[in-house]
Amino acid sequence: MKSFFPTILVLSVLATSLYSCSERGDNPDDIDFTTTFEKSNGTQTPTYTEVIEFYKALDKAYTSIQTYEVGSTDSGEPLTLITFNPNRSFDSEFADNTDVRRILINNGIHPGESDGIDASMLLFRDLAQGKIKAPEHTWISAIAVYNIGGALHRNSTSRTNQNGPEAYGFRGNARNYDLNRDFVKQDTKNAKAFAEIFHMIKPDVFIDNHVSNGADYQYTLTHLFTQHNKLGGVLGQFLHQDFQPLIEQDLKANAWEISPYVNVFNRTPETGFSQFMDYPRYSTGYTAMWNTLGLMVETHMLKPYKPRVEGTYQLMKSVIAVTDAQHEKIKALRNDAFNAFAKADTYPLQFRIDSTKTSTLSFLGFEGEYQASELTGQMRLKYDRDKPFTKAVTYYDHFTPTNDIAIPKAYLIPRGYRNIALLLRANDIRFKQLKRDTTFTAEVYHIDSYQTRRNAYEGHYPHYNTKVNRDLEEVTIAKGGYLVPTDQDGLRYLLETLEPEAVDSFFNWNYFDTILQQKEGFSPYVWEDKAAQFLEDHQEIRRSFEAKKQSDPNFANNWYAQLDWIHKQSPNYESAHLRYPIVRMPR
Repeated sequence: MKSFFPTILVLSVLATSLYSCSERGDNPDDIDFTTTFEKSNGTQTPTYTEVIEFYKALDKAYTSIQTYEVGSTDSGEPLTLITFNPNRSFDSEFADNTDVRRILINNGIHPGESDGIDASMLLFRDLAQGKIKAPEHTWISAIAVYNIGGALHRNSTSRTNQNGPEAYGFRGNARNYDLNRDFVKQDTKNAKAFAEIFHMIKPDVFIDNHVSNGADYQYTLTHLFTQHNKLGGVLGQFLHQDFQPLIEQDLKANAWEISPYVNVFNRTPETGFSQFMDYPRYSTGYTAMWNTLGLMVETHMLKPYKPRVEGTYQLMKSVIAVTDAQHEKIKALRNDAFNAFAKADTYPLQFRIDSTKTSTLSFLGFEGEYQASELTGQMRLKYDRDKPFTKAVTYYDHFTPTNDIAIPKAYLIPRGYRNIALLLRANDIRFKQLKRDTTFTAEVYHIDSYQTRRNAYEGHYPHYNTKVNRDLEEVTIAKGGYLVPTDQDGLRYLLETLEPEAVDSFFNWNYFDTILQQKEGFSPYVWEDKAAQFLEDHQEIRRSFEAKKQSDPNFANNWYAQLDWIHKQSPNYESAHLRYPIVRMPR
């Protein structure tokens, strides 16, 4: 756990908490806080500069609003964090001993999806002005615009499928990364700044505002909650059976229908669809590693901009209301979740859809059919909005683990992998450096098999379907290596990143690709004679060699494969090849 806060945050709180509303600036009643969205009758969204100016003015006018500049992003600008806290005092509002539930809202991760940017401006203004009753047990914060570089890349054409606003930002950040694939690998400064904010706030509830890209249907609002089986335990059950239904009920009471995110591509939803599995690369998958209740808001791209923003506004109000009403239960269940994982012997690394458990949605859609395209001459999908329907649709919202891993007592990382240690530190992971060479019996992985994407994906060619072999070996970690205990709140983060078979492990994100390349080899004309002598001296290996030739015709007909096989059985073969450098200390 970090024992400090950025100096700029502490000084900012102390400076502003001394003043009353009128002392901090002009009389709020004399300031026009009407937003660009409102002035344009719901057709426009403000520029990045206008967003920040709005929040700074709100900060100056109301003591309940505070803005902070945190970290840096690839654009060169810091992230602007806004908090609503009517009980501001000398004490830091980020202190652990403050007994409130904390909500963190993220906006503009894809700046073309600007609905949350506008809705949050309305939300914080209305909270400050008392148009929304302040929750009694809940503290609210928001990142004004997460993808600043994308927001500055303003245009009116890149969102091909989207119905407004008139101009908006671009999906890629200043280095053309999709930031909603970067939370665990953290290639960008944006992701590192987000981690700083997340671990400073330690939110109980997280909202990430988006616009969907998929089928056509009647809903303006869809939701993508953290997958409840992956969140796990009683907290996952609460998310699925209480938190989500309560939010849906509150929205319905306010005349807003909502559906789970429609997870289909170029087919009609009524055939059924599955819940989205939010792995740690995604925002709600990342926050789930610290047992935070996560929700992506996905408004429908084809609906006009005005109701999309209004729906996002109402959904955030509903989340605040439910969080406040359930504040004691959320606190208890999150504590239980941390304790349960600390006591667990195993952890699930991979999941698949459990088709034996489904839900049935009363889905509000439009009839769709495939017809001949006048453009391509092939069949294309077309929806008929004159034919709305309500149909029972199967929703696959349960997943089951397919690969459990025993939880070690600790991980040990060689000193040379300082880049991994820096990632751990940025994510509030506690570790120490060894003061002397340390020898112990460790669990060691050798990479048995893996597959690699053929096309670039977010700056990488990631691996997948990774399999390892496990051995117990006497290992020496040299002085300066990193000892990382698992008895800490970041246990899930450690397992999801340091276990090679985990979907979003650092291995799968190419952080250890150097071990996949053999550094030393042999010249066939030299090794041929040595190989023959090696087999002569090791008759058991000779018998295995002959058996492989008998059973594998391709091997029998490939002289180089034979020499390579023998080399890999010999002491000449380098031990570092395919050997995962991070080792596990058994419990």
